[in-house]
Amino acid sequence: MRTSGKKIAVFDIDGTIFRSSLIIELVDILINEGLFPQRARRTYEKPYRRWLDRKGSYEEYIQALVRCYVRHIKGVRQPKLWRAAEKVMAYQKNRVYRFTRDLVHDLSRKKYVLVAISNSPTDIVQPFAFRFGFDTVYGRIYAVDGRERFTGKILYEDLISDKAKILQRVCAKYRLTLRHSIGVGDTEADISFLRLVDHPIAFNPNKKLYDVAKKRGWKVVVERKDVVYKV
Repeated sequence: MRTSGKKIAVFDIDGTIFRSSLIIELVDILINEGLFPQRARRTYEKPYRRWLDRKGSYEEYIQALVRCYVRHIKGVRQPKLWRAAEKVMAYQKNRVYRFTRDLVHDLSRKKYVLVAISNSPTDIVQPFAFRFGFDTVYGRIYAVDGRERFTGKILYEDLISDKAKILQRVCAKYRLTLRHSIGVGDTEADISFLRLVDHPIAFNPNKKLYDVAKKRGWKVVVERKDVVYKV
């Protein structure tokens, strides 16, 4: 892939392109397939209900899911996880937002280098993002041993938690320019890389991201049902 000097567009995935979270769907199918025990749901039931009742945050719910995943992925064989990820893709591949789906396609035609950065497991993020034409994809990497079994350890955790650092490394590695660059995110976890791009977009932002976007004059886009609002 010849990328030197090309413009870059950076997207979060969960809640930005995908209308849910990939780790939500992956954990659900891992439990249904018996790869995770049924009791695993207890890990995130309370935060989930608190979020539904608007007494807790979505971030608390997602972090509970991550803890569930880290705890129960240990000992699962990677090929079995990949088969579960394929089932998620089969069910969920078209459940995306219209605005970001169309933006990705438009930027691809304009020869932008498309980069996806997500905190969901790379085993599900990569097939999802590559399907939509992304050039390079970064997700949370879970270690496997010599028998292809997950150890429960996360590799490069500090790096994947810093999306700005990933963007800077991508630019250096492929000699990309941030001139005319575009970034799209939906939560405060995306603020670090949105600060670096020329054209940041807060898409369906939570309050923390919305407050920063409003203060900095970033574009805010909201998609509700079949209507897209640009602020």
